[in-house]
Amino acid sequence: MVLLVPYDGSSLATAALARAEEFSLFADEEVVVLSVLPDDEEFARTRGWVGADEPYDPEAVAADLRARAREIAPDARFRVERLESDESNLLANVTTDITRRIREVAAEEDVSVLFIGSENAGRVSRPLTSVGSSVSGDPRYDVHIVRHPRENDPSRGEA
Repeated sequence: MVLLVPYDGSSLATAALARAEEFSLFADEEVVVLSVLPDDEEFARTRGWVGADEPYDPEAVAADLRARAREIAPDARFRVERLESDESNLLANVTTDITRRIREVAAEEDVSVLFIGSENAGRVSRPLTSVGSSVSGDPRYDVHIVRHPRENDPSRGEA
């Protein structure tokens, strides 16, 4: 079985990865870090993957995310999924596509626990922009929701 951590480099995703790594030591399960990279340059800017004047290079972003994830979970398997824009599906948005891909990967990997870093996953209200709230409702796996980093989490810079 696998512990899956969707990872975008944010402090909560980093905290979720740290918790998954810690959990893996007790559960003897593999950690898989999943970064889903859309081809949407504006989305990349809002995530802080590139600066305002930088071109969006998904390969460079993937390499950066992989290096950052390895600092937290050196033995984890890193998986990158690329999302191409789909002009034929006008109802879908980037968040919906990312959510769909996370769920597909969770099924492929036979995930036992999904570790999500999200401020709003699992709350009664479900914001339209939340990946966490959409994937946390899937009954095929348990979900560990990280809403804030611990004081000693590497995501806070206090390892």
